[in-house]
Amino acid sequence: MLKNYILAAALLSVIAIKGQEVTENIETVNIHARKKVQKERDEFKRHAQATEVVSEYEINRNNPAFIEQSLNTMAGVQVEKRTQLGGQRIILRGYGNDQKFNSWGVKMYLNNVPLTGADGVTVLDDVNFATVNQIEVIKGPAATLYGGGSGGAVRFYVRPETKMGTSVSEQFTTGSFGLFQSLTALNNVGANHSVTANYGHIGSDGYRPNGKTIKNFYNLTGEVKLNPSQKITWLATHGNSLEQVSGQISYDDYYNGIDNGNFAYIRRGAKTKFITSRVGLGHTWDITGDLRNNTTFFYSGTTSDRIAAGANETSSTPNYGLRSVFNFAKDWEEFSSQTEFGVEMQQSRPLVTNYRYKGVKSTEPPVLRPIYEGSYFKNENNQSNFFIVEKVTYKPWGLLLLGGVSLNKISYHREDLLALPGLFVVNGKDLYNKNLSFGKSFDVVATPHFALQKSFNRHIFNLSYSEGYNAPTSATAFIAGLNQTNDNLTPEKAKTWDFSVHGLFADTSVDYQFSVFQIDINDKLTQLRGQIPDNLTTAYTYWANTGNQRNRGLEFSIGYLLQPEKSIVKNFQPFASVTYSDFKYSDFKTYLKESGSPAAVMNYDGKNVPGIPKYKYSIGFDIETNPGLYWQNTLNYMGSVFTDFANSNEVRSFSLLNSKIGYKHSFNKIDADIFVVGNNLLNQINYTFLFYGNSINDTDADNQYNDPNVFTDVNPGPGKAYFFTGLNLKYHF
Repeated sequence: MLKNYILAAALLSVIAIKGQEVTENIETVNIHARKKVQKERDEFKRHAQATEVVSEYEINRNNPAFIEQSLNTMAGVQVEKRTQLGGQRIILRGYGNDQKFNSWGVKMYLNNVPLTGADGVTVLDDVNFATVNQIEVIKGPAATLYGGGSGGAVRFYVRPETKMGTSVSEQFTTGSFGLFQSLTALNNVGANHSVTANYGHIGSDGYRPNGKTIKNFYNLTGEVKLNPSQKITWLATHGNSLEQVSGQISYDDYYNGIDNGNFAYIRRGAKTKFITSRVGLGHTWDITGDLRNNTTFFYSGTTSDRIAAGANETSSTPNYGLRSVFNFAKDWEEFSSQTEFGVEMQQSRPLVTNYRYKGVKSTEPPVLRPIYEGSYFKNENNQSNFFIVEKVTYKPWGLLLLGGVSLNKISYHREDLLALPGLFVVNGKDLYNKNLSFGKSFDVVATPHFALQKSFNRHIFNLSYSEGYNAPTSATAFIAGLNQTNDNLTPEKAKTWDFSVHGLFADTSVDYQFSVFQIDINDKLTQLRGQIPDNLTTAYTYWANTGNQRNRGLEFSIGYLLQPEKSIVKNFQPFASVTYSDFKYSDFKTYLKESGSPAAVMNYDGKNVPGIPKYKYSIGFDIETNPGLYWQNTLNYMGSVFTDFANSNEVRSFSLLNSKIGYKHSFNKIDADIFVVGNNLLNQINYTFLFYGNSINDTDADNQYNDPNVFTDVNPGPGKAYFFTGLNLKYHF
């Protein structure tokens, strides 16, 4: 059992050093390693589970708007996207790609405001990543502090300016595919306040047919100190995002470097458009010397328009709630304790219309089916999480014991607005003879977290056990083909053993992280194909608890900061990360309906989980000179993956080499940075998004692939090298 090895290794580590007194307080160590390391160690100690940080430096090693470029350098993290700058889904330790689109099973935040809705689904199209200057990733179930999320949590931060005075900055980027990008910012920092206002624009023709991107963002962030013990913070954003959708192509076209898009999407002018306003108002209060509270009230409102190969959908989604966290810390002679407890509650009320397209020939315009063949729903989704974490430290040994638990509750209610009596009665016949209204409330789920953490010199050893869960979403808890609630559906649960080490070597110039883990996922939620009982040739889709999944893995990352004396080189920073994943199904059965054949029970015990490579790694090095020249390089390797449960379709591996060269200089009151970036310098065929599991073998009606056995599951990335150049200027008044 891997968890037994994890437990034994951790206990032996503690036994070997528990009798030795800590000779240094690691909180006061003068760290000479990479900029992100101090924050990373703080978060690792706080969460007592594998945690990694991407600082502003790492984000700016490429174009910050391409968030996958920075996150994909992390061990255990994958980012996929369906369009050039939209449709992102973040996968942590193999979790987050179960839905056909968007992210599910991973909780995400912008500052203290949830990006994940009350139904557990996250859409990232409306986030201006060019303003994000820090990302924290908590790997594995993080439900104790964040609720839900078997995969973990991702926290994006827009940090306020700290340098006193007033400044204005302008950033321009232009390059391949007609890219034009700008970010204008005004900062004002005083003794008791910091305010930043910015406007961002991104426009691109895209690298695929019907692949245009247009985004405009307005942000206002800041904080004001009311007195020495209280502070008000705010985040206000407005975004208008349009992403045209090219659709999936066949595997043969993908491997041959042919990308004409998918005609079923292009003929209908497929796109996703989001207009989102988001506000978070926070209050931080040092109530006493030992007790602190941080409360944020938040609201977001999103209207969206989505046109796909088979559907035209509009929605309006207000989402609101609060997150309040108390911290109580106490220090004795040899012991210290810290209690963290709080609540997060949110409610969303989506109003969604979905209409279906008729088949169309290339010479005809798209035509929608009658309204009674579509849907019009009013939803109410509720989610609440109550949590408490207690940490006790025995200071002479640097030994910390953590225990925590959260109580999680989720419920849905949906009203079918097309089911009103007489609405579609023609000649005495009801053309809409169904009612898709339903309600679902899941029992309260308790998710514990326990950890034993030992600090020794500059190394932190951590053994943790944690649990997470994912409740079905409102869209998955109803079987539309049978017009009934899926009453047998239960939340899936994850149990994780994790042994992680975070350390420093070579007078703190070398930093490393190592994790070995096992995640057992029970009652796995999977989308399947069924069949109408009275018509064995008519298929429908539904979700079911199909069995269990075991994720075993190893993650390792290392970095080095060299700062030579009396040299033209100011910094030299090599780094590497390696991920090994052995993710397999156990007791995993599905009931599948293939076209033209009866349904059958399929057993996939021992098969690899789709979408997760056995090996994934990143290596790179950065050189910065005292005159201001710098050169940054990254090679990301993505191993081959299976797309189907049976492991019969394997998509090949690829490597992406990216490089950035630039010049930074400050003179008088101006900071300047001019650079050129080249991505995919090896001209590798690669993908940005795949369909997995039951979603594979997609055959959109009216596409250009006439053979029913040719499947379109691949969204390709740029197959040739592409470049962009930029100029950043900042003036300090």
